[in-house]
Amino acid sequence: MNRNIDLNALRTFKAVVDAGGFSGAAHQSQRAVSSISRQIAALETALGQALFYRHTRAVTLTEQGKRYIDQVRPWLSALDERTEALFGNSDGPAGTLTINAPVAFGQRQVVHLLNSFQRRYPAVAAELRLTDETIDPVRAGCDVTFRVGQLSDSSFIAYRLAPMRYVLAAAPSYLARHGQPATPADLADHDCLRYQGEYGRQRWYCRAPDEATLAPLAVAGSLVSDDAASLRAAAVLGQGFVLFPSWLIEQELANATLVPVLTNHEWEVTDRRRAIHLLHAAGREPPPKIAAFIDHVLAEIGDPPAWDHTWDDTRDRALC
Repeated sequence: MNRNIDLNALRTFKAVVDAGGFSGAAHQSQRAVSSISRQIAALETALGQALFYRHTRAVTLTEQGKRYIDQVRPWLSALDERTEALFGNSDGPAGTLTINAPVAFGQRQVVHLLNSFQRRYPAVAAELRLTDETIDPVRAGCDVTFRVGQLSDSSFIAYRLAPMRYVLAAAPSYLARHGQPATPADLADHDCLRYQGEYGRQRWYCRAPDEATLAPLAVAGSLVSDDAASLRAAAVLGQGFVLFPSWLIEQELANATLVPVLTNHEWEVTDRRRAIHLLHAAGREPPPKIAAFIDHVLAEIGDPPAWDHTWDDTRDRALC
């Protein structure tokens, strides 16, 4: 069967999936909903398959639609990259850069990195997708991905940005009421606010200077949340301790709304040390927009990372 597939229809199909419906895609593309609907209907006719289930208030992908978008995303991304490489802006990087990152890291760090990058390269537009779920960047159509933790997929080129340095901290008001723990084991008698995400409820680990491995601690508290910002806010209000990476609470450490405790220990939320990486697909030279963004991120974060400067200064004061 000879199928005449319209390239613009494929882009519209991707837009509907990304926007979560016809209305969202129409709003983002400044087109009428009826125009979007007709183009999708024509694509489904050409394919001989329904791509969406139409409901009263929403649309969802059919099984054929799910398989098709997994194929269409990387193909469109590759097409755009090759077009940009051949006919791109000779004055510098251009086009749309799609970035995936964990929610908290994206809010606290990537937004600032992206702002300075786009000031330098105004011809680059960006789409920032924040999720705490581990995604397949190629299937999701992401140019670059920030990832925290162990890397297992060798099909990506990974740039190590920084180690994860966790800080045990509480508000001055909490410490004034309950005192500071003298040892990690004392945390069993304190209110410990913990994150719960894709891999379950966060566990706390520590290692004393004379110990070789990270050991788990028995902790409990009055609040568990899947939102790091809410836990951080509760800690600032004096509700209890948090164990968060330095990049997440650097501002609170700098203005002393959170105070680091037991700073001569190493802290983690797994039994092994982890790092933050920036990934992009292997197998081909990255287009100018991706190469420029990688260079910009590496330069801006620095070694040691900029967010650890605040932590080091705060720790030094705590040890005095």
